[in-house]
Amino acid sequence: MSYSEIAQLELLNAVSSIKTQSDLDEFKDLIAHFFADKAQRAIDALWDNNVINDEVIKNWGEEHMRTPYKQ
Repeated sequence: MSYSEIAQLELLNAVSSIKTQSDLDEFKDLIAHFFADKAQRAIDALWDNNVINDEVIKNWGEEHMRTPYKQ
């Protein structure tokens, strides 16, 4: 069984105990915080390894990545 399948079973077990809208909202918030924390740790690792820095972030803010449309 893959980790993905194990995770799905664990989530199904957790979701089966949700009985109210507030429980669902709390569960969704928990999942959102889990993935936000993972993203923040990945960004911190990029920063610590000098893959990104203030100049890179500034350049991202100045990029124009629009799709060119032909008239």
